[in-house]
Amino acid sequence: MSLDAFVLTDWFAARARPLPWREPGTSAWGVLVSEIMLQQTPVARVEPSWHEWMARWPRPSALAAATPADVLRMWGKLGYPRRALRLRETAEVIAREHGDVVPSDVDTLLALPGIGAYTARAVAAFAYRKRCPVVDTNVRRVIARAVHGAGDAGPASTTRDLADADALLPADDEHAAQMSAALMELGATVCTARNPRCADCPVFDACAWQRNGRPAYNGPLKPVQKFAGTDRQVRGLLLDVLRGTSTPVPKAKLDIVWSDGGQRERCLDSLLVDGLVEQTADGLFTLPGDQ
Repeated sequence: MSLDAFVLTDWFAARARPLPWREPGTSAWGVLVSEIMLQQTPVARVEPSWHEWMARWPRPSALAAATPADVLRMWGKLGYPRRALRLRETAEVIAREHGDVVPSDVDTLLALPGIGAYTARAVAAFAYRKRCPVVDTNVRRVIARAVHGAGDAGPASTTRDLADADALLPADDEHAAQMSAALMELGATVCTARNPRCADCPVFDACAWQRNGRPAYNGPLKPVQKFAGTDRQVRGLLLDVLRGTSTPVPKAKLDIVWSDGGQRERCLDSLLVDGLVEQTADGLFTLPGDQ
């Protein structure tokens, strides 16, 4: 069973969210920045940050010239701040080795710091309009339901998932890139994990899940990520203190953000190891590059 690519791409053209990185003329750098920011972060939080980043650092070389401290401050509340430093490392390589232009080849993209299979394929498809299957959680769910008739996707399998997506793509590059974006948008806005809006689905009549009577998913449960009280929260609170000042701070200013001393020390140590925080010779703490 296959999905009609023309139906999906026509739906996407009419109903897709007007996201700035989808605008005509957006550079491959802009697409790459959006993909890094969107990892485990909602679109609503990413959009204003993306505008700020692209205004300040419109090219890889501009970001490469920034200090790590400036990059971490601009990253703000997007979460997983190591992504910000890896993006700066990627910008350095692109500026130095690729003439300040984001590569279009998947294998070359994969060689960049912190660029994984999904991001490399997304840049190739969405920035360079290549026929390149792009698979995220949303795409896997759409294929599981519409093609395989299951309530949701089971455990990920890179080989199987890419083959499933590839089988749905039209032969020509531009139409395939549109199809990749349409599958992702359908999963994000209509074929959602909870309360899917099946009445609004452009492939309702062809959906195998509908034909099967919409069976419930009974596979392995996906772990639910919590935030409150986790090391992620504590690391964020510690970084907030340093983002709010351009001068090194004594440890006492960090100690007040979290009452559990053991967890606080563990998180501070991990930030030092990750290169997100530095300690001065006189024992103060600062963002990297602020000294």
